[in-house]
Amino acid sequence: QVQLVESGGGLVQAGGSLRLSCAASERTFSTYIMGWFRQAAGKEREFVAAITWSGGAAFYADSVKGRFTISRDNAKNTVYLQMNSLNSEDTAVYYCATSPNPLATRAYEYGYWGQGTQVTVSS
Repeated sequence: QVQLVESGGGLVQAGGSLRLSCAASERTFSTYIMGWFRQAAGKEREFVAAITWSGGAAFYADSVKGRFTISRDNAKNTVYLQMNSLNSEDTAVYYCATSPNPLATRAYEYGYWGQGTQVTVSS
């Protein structure tokens, strides 16, 4: 069973930055990409960004494009999400997940999930 552990969340002022990390226990054929999702209170879980382990091809939701950057360190089996210019709309629990589909942007396409880390943006 693939295990994912997120870290790096916390309270940050509007306009500030945070860097989230997600450590994976392993990489297999079923973990072709690593994705980040977020879920605000009372809202549906939404796609944020994803990256392939091989080659590092990345894609983003329009809401974070230009502000967030996803990256990975294959030697550490870890994926990162650098979040800049944060605003109140970014407040949510952030989850990392894995999928065998290189184009996956829907939650149901991901098979393994971390426990989530809270990001709260305040003034």
